[in-house]
Order: sequence, then C-alpha cells, then structure tokens
Amino acid sequence: MSELQIALIAAGSAVAGGFVTGFFAWRAGHRQAAAAEKAGQAQAAALISTVQATLDEQRRAGAEERRRQAYVDFLTAAQTAHLTFDEDTMARMAGTETAVILEGPDSVGEMAFLYVKAVANHHAGRVDGDAVEDARQAYMEAARRVLDEG
Repeated sequence: MSELQIALIAAGSAVAGGFVTGFFAWRAGHRQAAAAEKAGQAQAAALISTVQATLDEQRRAGAEERRRQAYVDFLTAAQTAHLTFDEDTMARMAGTETAVILEGPDSVGEMAFLYVKAVANHHAGRVDGDAVEDARQAYMEAARRVLDEG
C-alpha cells in the first residue's frame, strides 16, 4: 500500500468516526431534550395544580368571610330591632335577613326568619322577651354549626 492510500484510509476512517460519533451524540441530545421537555411539562402541571388549589382556597375563604359577615350583620340588625322597633330598624333587619338567606344554608336562613318573626311578635305583644332570646340563641347555634364546618 502506498502512503497515499494509507492517508486516504485514515482520512476516511476519521470522517466515518466523526459521523458515527456525531450521530450518537445527536441521538443522545435528542433523548435529553425529550426528557427535559417531559420534566418541564410535569413541573408546569404541578405548578398549575398548586396555583389552582391556592385560588380555590382563596375563593372558599372569601365565601366563608362573606357568610360570616352576613350572619353578624343580621345578628346586629336583629338585636337593634329588638331594642328599637321602628320602620328603619325593621327594614335593615329584613335586608340583612335576605343576605343570610342568600349566603345559606337553609338551616341558618330558617333560624333567621324565626328570629325576625319573634322580634316582630314581641313588639306586637304576642310573645315575651324570652321567646326572642330563644330565637336568637337558635339562630346563633345554627350559624356557629355552619361556620365551624367551613
């Protein structure tokens, strides 16, 4: 073999070796990229799940706070109406009762209705103050049960 043939064989081997090495490096890189993409998608899904859970918790906490405020507003209005019976206090009590009914559940709305009825009946002389206090206690117990469950 001549030196030229040896040089051509060596050059061909180097080119073939480079090609084979490049091919395997490309495949390994492609597999790495696919694995990185899959890991990124899993991480993004976990982040979205965490954000969704946080938003759900914030919504739940906001709803619970609105409910609590409606219950307190009604209790304040009903106690005021019991002490100061006039059109304005009765209108305020009726408005806050509506908020309680909307915030629910039905058990608290029913107790609010009975409390309003007791206040009105007390001022009409049909029931005594103990009936109003019993209705107030029943309302507060129903509200506490709901808020404790929340």
